[in-house]
Amino acid sequence: MNYYYITGTSRGIGKGFADYLLKNSNNRVIGISRQQSINNNNYKHINLDLTNAEAISNFKFDFHPDAKKIYLINNAGSLGFIKPVGKLDASTIIKNYTLNLIAPSVLSNTFIDFYNTIDAEKVIVNISSGAGKAPVDGWAVYCASKAGVDMFSRVLDEEQKIRMQQSDKKIDIGFKIFSIAPGIVDTEMQNDIRKASKNNFSRLENFIAFKANNELLDPAIVSEKYFKILEDVINIKEVVFSLKDYK
Repeated sequence: MNYYYITGTSRGIGKGFADYLLKNSNNRVIGISRQQSINNNNYKHINLDLTNAEAISNFKFDFHPDAKKIYLINNAGSLGFIKPVGKLDASTIIKNYTLNLIAPSVLSNTFIDFYNTIDAEKVIVNISSGAGKAPVDGWAVYCASKAGVDMFSRVLDEEQKIRMQQSDKKIDIGFKIFSIAPGIVDTEMQNDIRKASKNNFSRLENFIAFKANNELLDPAIVSEKYFKILEDVINIKEVVFSLKDYK
């Protein structure tokens, strides 16, 4: 059996991931979010506020003795208010860093600790963004948190390589780590971006044009592409990359 823990499954890419995986009866999806929008016998919902640091730190994964694959997909994220630094609310800064960076870091730490000795394909997929590689005005916290997720992923990967070099590979099963950017996807986040004030966001017209010109990607197609790439995790050499890097 294959087990997939996915944050932010109520809508957008996270829901697309769950819907795609649930087409296979060998998959079990555990959705972690505040709202449930999926009803399926192979889906389990866990109500968790990923902006609550204490709740995140208390989260526990389940033991799956029949697991062939165990995945953690840190998908949940938010832009928050689109405003330049100096106009942001302090509580919003804290809330968005917690959701975008602290939650995936803590969940990854718990995941590795709990499944450390499990003999299965164990993978952490962090949903990255081009915003983590290039500055976007009005998105300071989002850009910084996604850059942090990318570097956190690189460090996890480096630690796993060191671990495997120091262990007996015949009995030690490590973790694969990826931070993958999906591109510009037709989600509620894009809808929120188009509602931003031009005074706070110089690229507003570009994002309005993405929708008008049908340049936004369908979450279902994006989800399928993620898992097509992840069919052969052993041979993926990159840690941080974008879907557009794969044809």
